Amino acid sequence: MQAIKIDFCRTRQAPRWIAPVLMLLALAFTADVGVSFIQVHREVKKNEISLAKLDPRSYKPARNATAEEVAAARDTLARLSMPWDRLFGALESAANDQVALLAIQPDPKAGTVLISGDSKDYLAALTYVLNLSRTDALAAVQLARHEVKPDAKAVGFSISAQWGAK
Repeated sequence: MQAIKIDFCRTRQAPRWIAPVLMLLALAFTADVGVSFIQVHREVKKNEISLAKLDPRSYKPARNATAEEVAAARDTLARLSMPWDRLFGALESAANDQVALLAIQPDPKAGTVLISGDSKDYLAALTYVLNLSRTDALAAVQLARHEVKPDAKAVGFSISAQWGAK
């Protein structure tokens, strides 16, 4: 068997035409970017001039909102301004593996929330109510309804609590 001689230091020379071709490609790309920049800059200037000519007093809304639309917007704003992060933090801190939440129904006008869920048994539902009552985000936590589901061997429950900005 003969020994194989491998020379790792030997370099292969690149063809001489590669450097000028790459330089031409770079110049063509630079020119294209420059032309695009100039076109966009001109368009922006033209739009700025046309916007400056507009009179802000001439703007008129398309139509006035109805009373129902205003009420719906106020209701939406009230729901969005509620402290949701505190509520979700309270629900997560009271959670356990024996309770599954099904619905959260806030009432921003009354400042209450109705929480519906299922638990493995009645004791798990009561424990969840107790855990929720220990949180700072909710007050007057009470079990509003419970129902034993014989087919699923579970307890459906509803919890009502005071919730709002504190």
